[in-house]
Amino acid sequence: ALATPLSATMPEVDTLKISNDDAAFILGKNGKTKEKIARVSGADLDLFEQSLTLEIRGTDAERRRAKKYVECVMAQRVGPVHIEETQEDDDLTVIHVPTEAVGFVTGSQGNFLRQVEEEWGTLMFFADFRGRGSGREGQTEKLAIFGPRRGRRGAQLKVMAAVETKVPEYFTGKLQPEDDADDDWGTKTIVLKPDELSYALGKKGMTRKKLAKSSGCIVEYVGYTVFMSGTREERARAEEYLGWLFEQLKGPVYVTGWEDRDDCTCVDVPRDCVGYVTGARRATLGKIEEEWGTLMFFMSTNMRARDRDRDDRGRQEFDGSEKLAIFGPRRGRRGAELKVMSAVETKRPGYFTRDIQMHTSEQEGFASDTYPMDESELSYALGKDGTTRRKLARASGCIMEYVGQVAFICGTIEQRTRARTYLKWLLKQRHGSVYVDDLRDRDDVTIVQVPRDAIGFVTGNRGSSLRHVEEESGTFCFVEGGRGESEQLLIFGHIRADRELAERLVNQLVDEKMRDDERRYDDRRRDYGRGRSFSRDRDYRRRSYSRDRDYRRRSYSRDRDYRRRSYSRGRDDSRDRGRGGRSYSRGRDYDRRRQ
Repeated sequence: ALATPLSATMPEVDTLKISNDDAAFILGKNGKTKEKIARVSGADLDLFEQSLTLEIRGTDAERRRAKKYVECVMAQRVGPVHIEETQEDDDLTVIHVPTEAVGFVTGSQGNFLRQVEEEWGTLMFFADFRGRGSGREGQTEKLAIFGPRRGRRGAQLKVMAAVETKVPEYFTGKLQPEDDADDDWGTKTIVLKPDELSYALGKKGMTRKKLAKSSGCIVEYVGYTVFMSGTREERARAEEYLGWLFEQLKGPVYVTGWEDRDDCTCVDVPRDCVGYVTGARRATLGKIEEEWGTLMFFMSTNMRARDRDRDDRGRQEFDGSEKLAIFGPRRGRRGAELKVMSAVETKRPGYFTRDIQMHTSEQEGFASDTYPMDESELSYALGKDGTTRRKLARASGCIMEYVGQVAFICGTIEQRTRARTYLKWLLKQRHGSVYVDDLRDRDDVTIVQVPRDAIGFVTGNRGSSLRHVEEESGTFCFVEGGRGESEQLLIFGHIRADRELAERLVNQLVDEKMRDDERRYDDRRRDYGRGRSFSRDRDYRRRSYSRDRDYRRRSYSRDRDYRRRSYSRGRDDSRDRGRGGRSYSRGRDYDRRRQ
């Protein structure tokens, strides 16, 4: 009776026999190719190099896709990839790349394609297709893009933008306006003027990226044409945000009805702090937008004065502050809001935190907790350049920001509970070791047994080695305390892959320490095997060197004293030159003979 449900829940496995060369090609550098195939297909891949077998686990569709991708990767090693164009999986997009742009799209050693794959979670390569002809045969190469629809569309637009740079108007020369009013998923296109394109693109494409992140829409510039792909709501937001961006070229912008929008948060910033929050040439706001994926700008107060009769909340319109509008998803807006509050609190202490007490929300969904600290706790919890705060936030999956001396912890109840617990453990470390009572019941911890001889090497000078492991893996680590011949290093994090990475890094440090100890032990044994003769020879060389050095010193001293006496005798003779030249010449000849 138990066999049926267990077999139903166990994922099925497909096993492929591969060659040694294929195994290296499937694995890729540092295992990245295997991880990429698993991410795109949704299946789990295990490569056994000893038996040269590849196991694929997942649903029927996931295994079928993974097997197809593995076969394409193996085919790249020996020649062109041939693909049968079928609609079985609906995971393929084909783009025609002109022959003169193939090298530009590929990049040096395939770097451009690899970057696009990494950004959009796709699998891309040039291939030959069977089953469907094309009018551009001989003039173009076909680029296959495998992956989910959103990823394929983002990668496709990225390649189109690259081709358009090399061959202007190749895609946009005969572009027809797209009417997708009836489709939930589609593309909206807008043609920009040359001066508008540079402003909408921004430095290193930062403006385009923030438009895409804040709206949730795919935004790409192909030539002078803006392509916005996504759901109807996402496309509408992207178009609206782009319009506000161009309105700022004419003057301040005010968004009417911002209170009723679900994508907007406003922060009251004191007028004497506006420049500090904005930064030189908008540098501070730009960093916040980049970090949290939001669109931010100060709204015009003059236009607010015209609309203050519409304000039903009774807020003072001229309270010496400016309204900073933040647009984007809720989590991003909250993170950016707390970042601005922290900046204002630095300039005007107590502006936001004067009456705030410790608070823990019982709400299951997204909410905020507050945790006041004293100055010593704040300095310890912040860390150098905020590294400690960032590692706690990343390990817990929570938004954590310090506004004045108050820690704001935002997220779901599970994330907030983790963050508060990590923060309490961190503060306890100032006074001694920390012991975790519910260690066996937690699902966010990995335990690594570290030998006592290696614990100092793993932690490093002032914890530098362990801090490096935390920074690389996004985890929170500390040594629980001595229990037997080894000590427990606890690795905390809500993502299992991050904890596994930290465990590998710690084990590498332990192995390095063990190898160094073995090398020192072998050197000592080799010296001991030489016996007393080695020691006697070394002591003899030291005594010989000492005798030679003392002899040289004595010889130098005798010569120096002799020169002094000779010089004194010659000087006395020179004084008697007036009394007779013979005595002087006799003394000089005598000195010469002595020399």
